[in-house]
Amino acid sequence: MNKREVISGENAKVTDSEYEHLNKLNLAGWLEHHQQNVVFDKVSWMGIPTWKNVLDLWIYQELIFKVRPDILVEMGSFKGGSTLYLAHLMENIGHGRIVTVDIDHTNFIVSHDRIMTLTGSTQDPEVITQIKNICADARVMIIHDADHRKDMVLADLYTYADIVSEDSYFIVEDGVVDLFPRQTLLGGALGGPGPLPAIREFLENDRRFVVDRDCERYQLSYNPNGYLKRICG
Repeated sequence: MNKREVISGENAKVTDSEYEHLNKLNLAGWLEHHQQNVVFDKVSWMGIPTWKNVLDLWIYQELIFKVRPDILVEMGSFKGGSTLYLAHLMENIGHGRIVTVDIDHTNFIVSHDRIMTLTGSTQDPEVITQIKNICADARVMIIHDADHRKDMVLADLYTYADIVSEDSYFIVEDGVVDLFPRQTLLGGALGGPGPLPAIREFLENDRRFVVDRDCERYQLSYNPNGYLKRICG
């Protein structure tokens, strides 16, 4: 036998040749593959669709354990897979609640004692007031997965930066779209500038935050420059 084989079940063979493509696949290729074939159909938490890169979700559990936020504000909910994931993490450590905001919760199908929903735009004055009241005197972390267009991301960064606690995080998702050419699946997702230029402009004007690059150590993150740690008041 010239090639090693692993027998799995009757007449099932898996050979090295089936994985030869991995030697040719770069990080960009993996991200495009994930976007096209995995994230929308094959990522779930407890059966609930979860449109995330699971390597980023792993970082989220590390940060929640380290920071132990009283309130985690999630901007963007969809069906609630990531919301439930975050709630379960908080349940495991016995601390914290999720406030999840979306312009439409019609598709939201989860419930948990640690989850509170707010329906409306993140720039709706009433939503802003409610979030700031809920977060008053609390230890706060934010995960931004709302409108990814540059102007909206920048507006949310400026609006909510003050409520993020020192040594906690304002995580901005999906800046990866700005790293790809417009003709690609990821690069064409928005049709214009997205989170990454918004993050960079924000950081030029708010020195309280820095990029925690250790959160990107797996390299296959959807959130380049997106793990913003508040280092001072």
